Amino acid sequence: MGVNLVGSNNFVVIGENIHTTRVVRRDGRRVGLDNDGNEAVLFKNIFGEPAFLTIPDNFKDNKIYREGRVKHFMIAILEGMSEVSDDCGKGSDFILAEVKRQELAGSQFLDLNVDEISYHLDLQKKAMQWVVSLYCTFAKVPPSIDSSSMEILEYGLETYAKCGSPQGPPMVNSASLERIDALDLVKEYDAHVVVTASGAEGMPTNDIERIDNVRLMLTECDNRGVSLDRVHIDGLVFPISVDQSFGLHYLEAVSAMRSEFGGGVHITGGLSNVSFGLPARRLINDTFIRLCMSSGVDSGILNPIESRIDRIEALDMETDRVMLAADMLLGKDPFCMNFIQAFRDGRLSA
Repeated sequence: MGVNLVGSNNFVVIGENIHTTRVVRRDGRRVGLDNDGNEAVLFKNIFGEPAFLTIPDNFKDNKIYREGRVKHFMIAILEGMSEVSDDCGKGSDFILAEVKRQELAGSQFLDLNVDEISYHLDLQKKAMQWVVSLYCTFAKVPPSIDSSSMEILEYGLETYAKCGSPQGPPMVNSASLERIDALDLVKEYDAHVVVTASGAEGMPTNDIERIDNVRLMLTECDNRGVSLDRVHIDGLVFPISVDQSFGLHYLEAVSAMRSEFGGGVHITGGLSNVSFGLPARRLINDTFIRLCMSSGVDSGILNPIESRIDRIEALDMETDRVMLAADMLLGKDPFCMNFIQAFRDGRLSA
């Protein structure tokens, strides 16, 4: 598709960043002052030139901002789609710059989600239409249309189709037993699909429930003629800071699914979810992704700038720091205490 992909061509990266839940820290390196001295998100535009996304005053009244975080993609989309803002061009520039960054880092799909723009359906639809239309003018890889709302999901796919599907078949994120109808959209728009292992009434609690749910979903895919090579099974990754067995449950489910369903289907997940609430997240994520790849994962919903597949493939699994992370991920470190103590002792540095 004209993009120089990084890392293994057999690993499908679904870039996760163009999402209105994403935040940057106000005291971090990505927030500073624009040329007029206003607080702004700093970025480089598609030409590599320094640029600024000024934080509007109305964003400074919300709780997220007061807690020291900025929802930068929400600002960019609202500014970009505004007909009265002086910064509408900066919003578009910010989105396009992120598209380019994610593509150059190896994404084969880019996830687009506007759910938190507003509680109002009309504004959500307007935002999805705007971001998909902008995306179509510039991107080189297909979008992954992502929403918790079936109506927004369909609207995003419809907008992409009206643009002529210039980047090729899109992806639907996601379909599950709770909303099997999403598979009808997959069929209608000739799309790829993320199929989750969630049940009809909630999340799975172990590897067996994951596999049972996925088996039912694959039957539904087959009934609709959805090709298995377009299906990405999301086995659901939960934070091990909540339960130390969650990493092992996912890995065991992956191994069993790969054994049962063969190599014709992709296995994916929000792989960085595993490290929420813990220090040294990059080390944990790199180690987990390597373990996932060894278990049969060949796709990931992740930020390829932070989780570079070439670096992960070259990770030395025999070093003390990686083995500490692996033991924790495999449920061998009760309450993650050995890993946390190693972090406090400064033993996790590369």
